[in-house]
Amino acid sequence: MNDKVTILGTEYAISYSKYNEDMFTNSNGERLCGYCSSSAKHIAICDMGSFPGWEKEDIKTCRESEKETLRHEIVHAFLHECGLADNTFNIERGGWANNEEMVDWIAQIGPRLYKAWEEAGAI
Repeated sequence: MNDKVTILGTEYAISYSKYNEDMFTNSNGERLCGYCSSSAKHIAICDMGSFPGWEKEDIKTCRESEKETLRHEIVHAFLHECGLADNTFNIERGGWANNEEMVDWIAQIGPRLYKAWEEAGAI
């Protein structure tokens, strides 16, 4: 896997760590599979085999979850780098550009969306 990705001209480092080796718990005590630090230009992904409750999952399931999390965090990076993360209507935990449900949707549908664009000759 790559250890960096370019987001709209800005390079982000990507790191993979075991759950207990990084800050995969937020200030509310929620467990995180990954995070994007737009200020540090860094995306951290949890080795899902070390994530609490996932220790017995097969390696393929863990790697697929890590890829989905990486796509999710890359979406956060894109929204930040294009200026949308700070300029959406802010309600409690953030506007639409910071909404985890919206980011999940983009991350999950992205490969299929790209495939459809490619199939239609839109790339």
